[in-house]
Amino acid sequence: MTYYKTGLVWLQNDLRLDDHSLINKAAKECEHLLFIYCVNPKWFTHNRYALYSIGAHRWRFLFESLTDFKNQLAARGQQLLLSHKTPLHAFAEVLSQVPVDVVYSSQNAGFYERTYQQLIQRRYPLIKHHYEPTATLWAASQLPFTLAKLPETFSRFRRTIEQHDLRAQIPPATPAPARLPPPPPSASALLKGHDGALPAITTAIHEQFQGGTQAALKHLQSYFAGSAPHTYKETRNSLERWSDSTKFSPWLANGSLGVRQLHDALLQYEQQHGSNESSYWIFFELLWREYFQWYAHHHGTKLFAFGGITQRRPNTSFYAARWQQWCSGTTAYPIVNACMNQLNATGYMSNRGRQLVASCFVHELGLDWRYGAAFFEQQLIDYDVASNWGNWQYLAGVGADPRGHRRFDLDKQTG
Repeated sequence: MTYYKTGLVWLQNDLRLDDHSLINKAAKECEHLLFIYCVNPKWFTHNRYALYSIGAHRWRFLFESLTDFKNQLAARGQQLLLSHKTPLHAFAEVLSQVPVDVVYSSQNAGFYERTYQQLIQRRYPLIKHHYEPTATLWAASQLPFTLAKLPETFSRFRRTIEQHDLRAQIPPATPAPARLPPPPPSASALLKGHDGALPAITTAIHEQFQGGTQAALKHLQSYFAGSAPHTYKETRNSLERWSDSTKFSPWLANGSLGVRQLHDALLQYEQQHGSNESSYWIFFELLWREYFQWYAHHHGTKLFAFGGITQRRPNTSFYAARWQQWCSGTTAYPIVNACMNQLNATGYMSNRGRQLVASCFVHELGLDWRYGAAFFEQQLIDYDVASNWGNWQYLAGVGADPRGHRRFDLDKQTG
């Protein structure tokens, strides 16, 4: 086994110690470890859509998740270096004071996040850089195709996975390391200067969505303690009731909960209570998520392109009044307004609600789908770059849907 004096664990969408093979590897290989998370100031400045990358609800959930992760580290004698700088500036500050031998970082589906990783690797070529997937059920090497040959549709992806019986090859979640190496002595001034303090936030979110691993595991235990998994397929399209869908997405999105932890809990439930079409449908939804993770890896910047992966430019325009009505929930469609009001008030919306408001955005209002995706990015506490932009492409007819535009009859859905 390779041994290093000092390792740096760069956290992004992986705020947990359980089901984190990368941290286990770092704990075994290093004498000292430094954990860093970058709160990028660019998240809080207007982007090309005149929106923020992170709005108040999403920031509140991240705030709680970071606080929980700090506590996980503290219980093992470690600290979190919380930098309010871009990754490039944060690394420059750290590496000027701490002699780091190796950087551990999770593979990220986001193109811009991967770009930061590549820039840092090129800027510091004498440091070893180690990446592992921590957000997917499988590693790329386990898939029965290369990413260049990723199936063009989810249906083909699903059939290929099932034909190769890959569910049986999903590794179990790894437990958190019993101990962590201490921080390097040379980092003491940095850790004291960046004590992890986070700004206070008063914006309320849905009281049942609290950030962090502790809340995630509590919900995991509660959900699989009841009968909801056996009725999931029938109830999943509900717009309102808490128990009708799984509600794991916020914790999966920032990595407070590992996808393999969730799959382990599902397997245990099926072994104890039997499997049926509904319990399988939970796995089906995990496959959807998995597909879009690799979709984002494969397509890169095409995930954000107006013409999507098909390069078919939709016939849309920008109507400022329609855009504002949709964002504020004041359209001519009551069901759309109800869903948007829920989103704006809580930072969450059901999956069916997202499909309805996206269909309205693209079809009834004739707007550029990217603005809708960007608004979701700002508002949703469960924002995931791959699932969000991939699903918007799918609804807009420029993504992985072979049927083209998916249009919902809003009057029928209201009834």
